[in-house]
Amino acid sequence: MAQQATAGRRYLQAFVSGFFVAVPVTVTVLDRLAYVARVEGASMQPFLNPEGRLDCDVVLLNRWSVRNYEVQRGDIVSLMSPKNPQQKIIKRVIGLEGDFIRTLGYKNRYVRVPDGHFWIEGDHHGHSLDSNSFGPVAVGLLHGRASHIIWPPNRWQRIKPSLPANRGPLDTEEEEG
Repeated sequence: MAQQATAGRRYLQAFVSGFFVAVPVTVTVLDRLAYVARVEGASMQPFLNPEGRLDCDVVLLNRWSVRNYEVQRGDIVSLMSPKNPQQKIIKRVIGLEGDFIRTLGYKNRYVRVPDGHFWIEGDHHGHSLDSNSFGPVAVGLLHGRASHIIWPPNRWQRIKPSLPANRGPLDTEEEEG
């Protein structure tokens, strides 16, 4: 009986010590490398959630790739909402710092994206709270870049940067001439 109690204590010690190693490692991986997130709402339709509320996409958010706040036009990114810091939003990068953007309903028709900021928009215009509502977004709010759709299985794919038609920075030489 004493032998079983000793074995039970050793098992419990091994479990507890493994737990205290696994939790910090898991938290570090999720904080620094990548994690999964469910995409809700219609703002990124038709690219994400094409079926609407019936089937929400789940994406892999790569945290490592944005550690230096480097994104490119067309990337789909996760960031803290400038309107509500408790909420994360997912949008497409339309313009980078220094770009001139033709807005879609913002207070100014044209905006130069300031240093340390980028311009984000949802793909479903009119159904998206994005830079057209709150202006350029600080890169410090950036949280991750969506690299893959991982759910539902019939939508598994790598997400490649792409800009919607007629969106993106203006060609300043074209505008001047």
